[in-house]
Amino acid sequence: MSSTEAQHGDEIVRVENVVKDFRSGFGLRKKRVLHGISFSVRQGEIFGFVGPNGAGKTTTLKILMGLIRSSGGSASILGHDVRETAFRKHIGFLPENPSFYDFLTGREILTFYAKLSGVSGSQRAERVATLLKWVGLTQAADSRLRTYSKGMLQRVGIAQALVHEPSVVFLDEPMSGLDPIGRVEIRDLILRLRAEGKTVFMNTHILPDVEMVCDRVAIIVQGCIRYQGDTQELLVEGERETELVAAGLSAHSVVDLEERFAARLRGLGDRIELRFAEKNTDEMIRAVLDSGGRVVSVAPQRASLESLFLSAVENAEAPESGSALTGMGEVE
Repeated sequence: MSSTEAQHGDEIVRVENVVKDFRSGFGLRKKRVLHGISFSVRQGEIFGFVGPNGAGKTTTLKILMGLIRSSGGSASILGHDVRETAFRKHIGFLPENPSFYDFLTGREILTFYAKLSGVSGSQRAERVATLLKWVGLTQAADSRLRTYSKGMLQRVGIAQALVHEPSVVFLDEPMSGLDPIGRVEIRDLILRLRAEGKTVFMNTHILPDVEMVCDRVAIIVQGCIRYQGDTQELLVEGERETELVAAGLSAHSVVDLEERFAARLRGLGDRIELRFAEKNTDEMIRAVLDSGGRVVSVAPQRASLESLFLSAVENAEAPESGSALTGMGEVE
């Protein structure tokens, strides 16, 4: 095993009981934003790190990138403590809001980063041309960045993260600002990276993209990991639902069904759509018929990452009182 390989088998990224406290001002109490989180990322996989705004995603990524230090716990990449620097030549990083010298062209900025990253002069032009093609910017390569749209700048950011052919890539909101076509192209690029044996850590809130490309996922809420595991296994383990479309029900009957079965309701003209736990399907059908309505359709629904995500957010509990926390996430 080389020095750039993980110490824990095929684990490329390892986070163990990481805590992060911030003090907003002199003399003020600390606020804990990460409550001892742990997860790992394996070699050659696409790992999705998802959570609502303020959950701790970007804080975690900044710790991994060495931009800030944790208050406790440990984190390593490629077998090296994240506080080290030499191994970072094997890492690519796209920040959430990349900023570039806008007087340069797309080709010039990537050439600059290639030189900065140690790409040899003989390979530089070819590597830059390849990346411009990958991110769909070949035709705009010689236009100045100040003329680029937000989505085009995002593509430049992804290209600069890959310019030195890193073995592990960290992407903070890689789909931000992209139109539907751009999102498809970047998804294909991420899948290409996995096919080449690279490891991708993707920090995002766009759940359909996570379902489509990520091998494993961790959901973070209020600074705690709520779910972690294989993406498809998480979806199988999630509670299955049934979608029932009914017609001919009175408003009183609709309210009663919604309350009795904890159903989610959506109106469809003179019809209503009810979503509820699959185990209640037979009883719901009987209840609709007994209420004088008629069943238009019944269809099982596969659990989605969105439903698991919403469940994790809704069921998030405050940290246990036995920890060092007091109040709403504050510490002495």
